[in-house]
Amino acid sequence: MSSDSMAGATPAGTNLRIIAIVSSTFVSMLCIGMTLTVLPPWMNGPLGFDAVTVGAVISLQFVATLLSRPFSSQMADRLGAKRVVLLGMSGCALNGALILMAVLCIRWPLASLVLLILSRLVLGVSQGMIGTGSLSWGIGLVGPALMSKVISWNGIAGFGALAIGAPLGAVLAQSLGVMSMGLFIVLIGCLALALAWRRPASPIVSGKRVPFARVFRVVAPYGGALALSSVGYGVIATFITLYYADQQWDHAAWGLSAFGAAFITARVLFAGSVNRFGGYRVTLVCFMVELAGLLALWQATHPGVALLGAILAGLGVSLIYPALGVVAVAKIAATSRSAALGAYSVFLDAAVGLTGPLAGFIANRAGYPSIFLAAALCSLAGWALCAGLYTVSIRRRARARREVLTEDTVTSSSPESRVQG
Repeated sequence: MSSDSMAGATPAGTNLRIIAIVSSTFVSMLCIGMTLTVLPPWMNGPLGFDAVTVGAVISLQFVATLLSRPFSSQMADRLGAKRVVLLGMSGCALNGALILMAVLCIRWPLASLVLLILSRLVLGVSQGMIGTGSLSWGIGLVGPALMSKVISWNGIAGFGALAIGAPLGAVLAQSLGVMSMGLFIVLIGCLALALAWRRPASPIVSGKRVPFARVFRVVAPYGGALALSSVGYGVIATFITLYYADQQWDHAAWGLSAFGAAFITARVLFAGSVNRFGGYRVTLVCFMVELAGLLALWQATHPGVALLGAILAGLGVSLIYPALGVVAVAKIAATSRSAALGAYSVFLDAAVGLTGPLAGFIANRAGYPSIFLAAALCSLAGWALCAGLYTVSIRRRARARREVLTEDTVTSSSPESRVQG
């Protein structure tokens, strides 16, 4: 079904079509959540590698995703989003097979390490393909008018999968061993590949492709604002448990769960607000809500205040990605939609990847509360950048209207128009 035929589809049918496509994101993020929980202690324990090696190997996945975004997004524009997602799902299954092989080579730790490095690289590239491909596939099927809904549901699928994948991986590894996790990833990857194969492809938009370097330059201001908003997510996801421990508070998991629950709730309930009020307005409000939450975490003297801060931060962060994404992608021709989505997502990847070490450095020097103040300042800077972009947009629209009025006036006062009149 093309986007043109979606006009007669019911809202429930449209939502099911979107969910069917973003289920690929759910599977890929489920694999990531499982490996993040299981592989670090297994590498440090039975394989005997130190924390530096473990951290470097695990981080390879995020580096591979970041570096593969330009390639995978351009491939989606040229070959079709469905084909790229299918390749990504094949990579997820291959990642599981490599983990299986690494477990079988446990008596040769270096061989296991090489196989794990390959598995992380494959998983990272696969995530880059699936993340961008699923968005482009969904938008192509339901139409650009529902872009914010596709992005919102894709984020819900990703966060939900991470929340499920972590405990699922731990249960499998503790009950049946690490090999069972690898086998599970192979099976679910193959199943997702078979299901995705049967779904209709989105049409490939014909026409001239915009060079990725130019796409990146156009998207960069919006990606910069997205990166500044993502710092808050990065510090909460990485350090809130350590922050609770530093403050001698119990139930640190509640803070992270509250953030995730608020994030998902906002995306479910308010995804339509982007089309109703516009991407800029929604983003400006979200930045203020995120700022309030991060400041509450910074000044919290009670776990209840910290919990409220996590909820506000989750509500604030939730809609910034789809709201700014709609504005950014609209600046690029439809022939390079996937490239725009990929370039935009690069900023999220980079922000989350850099937040951990930089926030850790700040925490070591000034304490854990200070990282939430730093994140709040980033949120404030993001609000200012978005406000500036919104102001420029308003001025351009006003200038365009004046030019149209001027042309109409000149046309109506010309001799030819008077003769015709």
